[in-house]
Order: sequence, then structure tokens, then C-alpha cells
Amino acid sequence: GTCGMQGARAGGGRGAAALLAWGRATADSLRGTAVGGLRGAGGLRRGDLGRRAMSDSGHVSSVTSVGFRLSRSGRFSGETDPLMERFNASLPYDKRMWKQDLEGSIAYAAALGRAGILKDDEVKKLQEGLRAVGKEWESGKFEVKGGDEDIHTANERRLTEIVGPVGGKLHTGRSRNDQVVTDVRLWLREEVRALISNMKNLISVATERAEKEMDLLLPGYTHLQRAQPIRWSHWLLCYAWQWKRDVERLEGLLTRVNLLPLGVGALSGHPFGVDRHALAKDLGFDGIIPNSLDAVGDRDFILEYLFASSLIMVHFSRFAEDLILYSSTEFGFVSLADAYSTGSSLMPQKKNPDALELLRGKSGRTIGQTVGLLVTVKGTPSTYNKDLQEDKEPLFDAADTLEACSLIANGVLSTLVTNKDKMLKALDLPMLATDLSDHLVRKGIPFREAHHVAGAVVKLAEDRKCSLDQLTVEDLRKIHPSFDESAASSGPGGMWDYEAAVERRQTDGGTSRRAVGKQIEELKAWLSQ
Repeated sequence: GTCGMQGARAGGGRGAAALLAWGRATADSLRGTAVGGLRGAGGLRRGDLGRRAMSDSGHVSSVTSVGFRLSRSGRFSGETDPLMERFNASLPYDKRMWKQDLEGSIAYAAALGRAGILKDDEVKKLQEGLRAVGKEWESGKFEVKGGDEDIHTANERRLTEIVGPVGGKLHTGRSRNDQVVTDVRLWLREEVRALISNMKNLISVATERAEKEMDLLLPGYTHLQRAQPIRWSHWLLCYAWQWKRDVERLEGLLTRVNLLPLGVGALSGHPFGVDRHALAKDLGFDGIIPNSLDAVGDRDFILEYLFASSLIMVHFSRFAEDLILYSSTEFGFVSLADAYSTGSSLMPQKKNPDALELLRGKSGRTIGQTVGLLVTVKGTPSTYNKDLQEDKEPLFDAADTLEACSLIANGVLSTLVTNKDKMLKALDLPMLATDLSDHLVRKGIPFREAHHVAGAVVKLAEDRKCSLDQLTVEDLRKIHPSFDESAASSGPGGMWDYEAAVERRQTDGGTSRRAVGKQIEELKAWLSQ
């Protein structure tokens, strides 16, 4: 459960199995929070956790001793309170970065070798040991022990148990300050790339449906009031374009995430001449972060991810809100597949759009994580402070939420059933009143005058309790002499023909067949890049 959606990714899955893994990860994460850990502290004896291994002479014994706290030097003589152990620990949630932590350490061992700090056989031994630790994580056999404060100390402790004292050389010149943020960047890089893939899949679904369902017309709304007829395809592409911009934001973010902080130590730089550029290349980074203080002390790349995630969720929320309305009995334009609906525990007739309501609801969750981390970091001084440990839970939660929501949105849209008849029945002639004023504009009448005249025509029909297409050309001419026979035509291509109305919107970005088709081709070309 610690890997979240990553477990599904390892198998290449993006469907129900991925969602199941996400659900388990969420439950495990909740069980592992600091608050939960603190509540359990009362059952521990003081000193059970983090007891320092001491020899009879009082000196610190080998780092291979069980319980040795890698983060506590000989500076400390007293034991850490078990409550503080739990309060300080981050392993319950940062262990999902075990793979990235090992990947970074394997590359760092090679960098120490190039710098002459490690011998070739030591580099080989460390790298083999790190891979052995990875196999334990993969098989579920890795054993967490007391004193494993976080994923970094847990991995190093187990490495040292496997390879012996040489394991203590791996951290030479390295601080958890630069190690942690390197792991996060490696992890987030994978997340962003996976999210981009999911979003492109969603855009592809919307584009394919738009191409196939070009003939469907429905009311377009402003202020939730019927406004003008549009193509269903045009509505679909409205969100496809928003999601495209979301992808472009993620791609821009990726260029700032994919920079290496490792090799700067705690804050001032590396004392042993490690080649950071070679290290960046080994880890697939585009370059290095040039300032050591900035490298360890800023989390703007996480905040930028949270900003982008919040905006994606806002777009998902609006998409969901539209479909919640359209799927209601009052609209009936679409029907959700049973796979993405639930029933009522009391009312047997109900079919609730819970997938969409959760898409809408989870937007608040992601926005909250963004605001929370902003408030956390706003008062921290430069370089590393322990406050920054609080960056991971909002990051992981937002990433899990986005992964699940992008899959759900794809599933909903892929299986959505449209009701052409309900859409057509919702169209009414007053929606074409603008076309009536446009008719007069084409005859040279100023728009404001034409707008007023069209409103008078609508009022006349309301007063007579008849439809607009029942008014004769004589009726229209009594209001304004410039009306001609075409203004009263209800046949194909006439004033009161809905298809003709949408086809009059020929400009790029409009809802005509040509304009919508151009949008589809542009999106298809972008997706194929």
C-alpha cells in the first residue's frame, strides 16, 4: 500500500487494479500518519526506539548494531523520547520513495568512486548491496526496524547489515538535505510523466468522441439558462483544450523538476570534488541546481506541481458538474455507465453519479493541500528546515488523487451514453433570437437596433402564446420593415433550423462542422507529436 498508484504502474496497469492499489495506499497512509503514530506511543517503553548501541567503554559501537540511529551523532548522550521518535519519523509515508532513494544512492556511490573517495571494489560492493535492498522491497521482505526514522536511514541501515562497515562510507559528503530532495525530484518526475500520459489519453478520448458524434446538437448555456445551440462535439472539445493546457503546464513544470540538487551537502557544497554534472547525467537529470542553498531549501517545484494539480482538478470539477446536470432526469442528455454509478441504500430506483461527484469533491482536497503547503513554507528561513518534511504528505496525496481522478474521468467519458432525442427536445426557438437580429444586421440595420427588434419579436410570440416559427413575415414586418421571407422560414437552412444556426458559426473556434473539425485536426496533430 505504500507505493500508492506506483504499484499499478509497475505492472503497466491503468484500470481497476490501479484504483484498487490506490485505495489500499490511501488506507495505509491514513493508518501511518503522525497523529496515529503518536496515539500508539503510549504502548512503548521509553528507550525502546532509537536506543544507541554503546560498547562497555561508552563509545559508539559498529553502525551495524540494531537500533543505531544514523541521524544521531556522538553529540548526544541522552535517549530520544519515544513520543519524539514517532513525531519525527516520516517512514510511514516516505517509504514509497524506496526505489528512488536506492537509485540515487547507486549513482552517488559511482560519483564517490570517480572522485577517488571509494575504491572500485567498494563501489561495486555498495551498488550490489543497494540492489539487494531493492529486491527486498520488491518482494515485500524488507523489515522495518526501530530506529528507521525515514526511508533514507532505513535503506542505509539495511545496506550496512548486508555489506558491512563499507556501508558507512556511502553517506560521505552527502546530507539528507540534498538526498531527500533528490529522491522527491526523482519520484515526482515519474509522477508528472505518468500524469501527462493519462491526460493525453483523456484528451484522445474526448477528441475521438467529438469526431464520431459531430451530428449531435444540444443547448449551450450561459448562467445555466438556454442560450444558443451548439454541437455536442464543441462541448467535448471545450474540456479537451483545457486539459491540453494542463498538459503543457505539466511539461513546463517537468523542466524545473528535472534538475539535480544532489552533491551540495547540507547547505554549503561538497568537500570531496564530486562531479555533479556527471551525477546528473547518470540519474537522467537535465542539469544541476547551481546554488547549494537553493538546492536544499526550496520546495517551489512541489508547490508548482500542486498549483498545476489544483487547476487540473478545477477543470475536472467543472467537467463533472456539467455531466452531473446533463445526466439528471431534468436534462437526460447523457447516462453514466453502471460501472461509474452507485445506488441508494434506501431508494431502489436511484442511480447516482458518484464518480462525478467525487471528481468534483476531490478538487477541494487538492486545493487544500496546495494552500496548506504554501502556509507551511512561507515563514521558513533559507536552506533546510524540518518544516520541509511536511511537503511529502500533501504531495503524495495530491499525486494519488490526480492519478485516480484522471483514470476515473477517462472511464466515465469512454463509457458515457448520449441521448440524441433528449438533446434535440431541449432546443427551443428563442435560442435563435440572436440569429434573427443577425438577419437584420446583414441588411445594414445597426446591431443595437436589430437586437431590440429581435426582442420585440420574442415578446410578440410570448403574448400570442405561439412559437416563433408560427409568426408570419407580415407579423415580422409590422415590427420592422426590413424582414423578408427568409426570416420566417422554418425549412432546412432557414431561420428556424437549428443545424443551419450552428453552421452559421463558421469562424475558427465556432461550433460549425468546419470549425469543430479544424479543432479536432489540431488536437490530433498535437497528440501525435
